[in-house]
Amino acid sequence: MILIRNLSHTIAGKPILHDISLDVPRSGITALIGPNGAGKSTLLSLMARLMPRQQGQITLDGHDISTHDTAALARTLAILPQIQDAAPRLSVADLVAFGRYPHSRGRLTVEDHQIIDRALDAFHLTDLRNRALETLSGGQRQNALLAMIFAQGTDYLLLDEPLNNLDIAAARGLMAQLRRLANDQGRTIVIVLHDINYALAYADHLVVMAKGGIAATGTPSEVVTEDLIHRIYGTDAAIITHQDRRIVDVGP
Repeated sequence: MILIRNLSHTIAGKPILHDISLDVPRSGITALIGPNGAGKSTLLSLMARLMPRQQGQITLDGHDISTHDTAALARTLAILPQIQDAAPRLSVADLVAFGRYPHSRGRLTVEDHQIIDRALDAFHLTDLRNRALETLSGGQRQNALLAMIFAQGTDYLLLDEPLNNLDIAAARGLMAQLRRLANDQGRTIVIVLHDINYALAYADHLVVMAKGGIAATGTPSEVVTEDLIHRIYGTDAAIITHQDRRIVDVGP
């Protein structure tokens, strides 16, 4: 479980997060939603220790992440940030192999290679394994990055807007894959999403952020209402039910 207590953060003197306290449940998919500038990416980066914590506390399974051993943290938690930096001439297979570094320290074992092959297969990259990243489409490159953190084999996956550059079929496929990871392997997935309907369809738990704070938490059916859409996003929308699924319809 990830526990956050009294977390505040500023960037260049501007307040980004304000006194956030939050429990991220163990296993399942927790989606962070909210308008642009709400602080979602900053919160995710602080959870992953990509930036130093200024105020408050974050613990991962009882360990303070600020003092947690770096190697042990990398075997427990993986993050896909919104901006990724990967050498364009690197092959897909070599990129995915980086996910095994916390375990093998660059000396890949037979088991490591098997895990890499499974990751390539899971993200439909087997036929592209020897292609350079610079030759891939945006969606293929995103899948390669996701396969890398999948291969890392961590209990926690933090994903910042992973649906960027993905078409509808690829986005649905990715969310279904994450759903299987949560259901079959008990992994804990924290994901920043802009499309609230993907959050409704796939998440177990929602965290709604606005103006650097937590506006609401709970199950999708508890949290997403027409009033919340109006208050948080400043627009009107209808909540409709289709084939037992709730959908946010913003209309024409």
